[in-house]
Amino acid sequence: MEGKRSVNSWYSTLNSPPLTPPDWVFGPVWTILYFMIAVSIFLFLKNYNRRAGYEPYVLIALNLISNFAWTGIFFGLKSPGLALIDILFLDVTLVLMIWYFWHTNRASSILLCPYLLWVLFATYLNAGFYVLNRS
Repeated sequence: MEGKRSVNSWYSTLNSPPLTPPDWVFGPVWTILYFMIAVSIFLFLKNYNRRAGYEPYVLIALNLISNFAWTGIFFGLKSPGLALIDILFLDVTLVLMIWYFWHTNRASSILLCPYLLWVLFATYLNAGFYVLNRS
């Protein structure tokens, strides 16, 4: 429990950018987004011709790794700067996924759009935390 208290106490000391939502918002939003991401990937893989190339698989893997790494970088390492680099990479992989998915299954692509909007908002927040808390 000490680790959780340490993260929360560190985060609560940061200057927050405008429009930072309350902490309770993140759980429900990510639960819905992860469900939509899973359905999107399922629909894409169901319709993707595997002989067309492996690039989408790499993008999916890189996107998910980057997504899961962000929390550890921001909160675990307490590094908004490194987390900003990670989330910018996440933005790029997500846009490329949407593009690839569009050409295989449009519904799978559309399901990723709320994820993109949220991650772009999170990028703004991350950049704000970085700028407002540089020492």
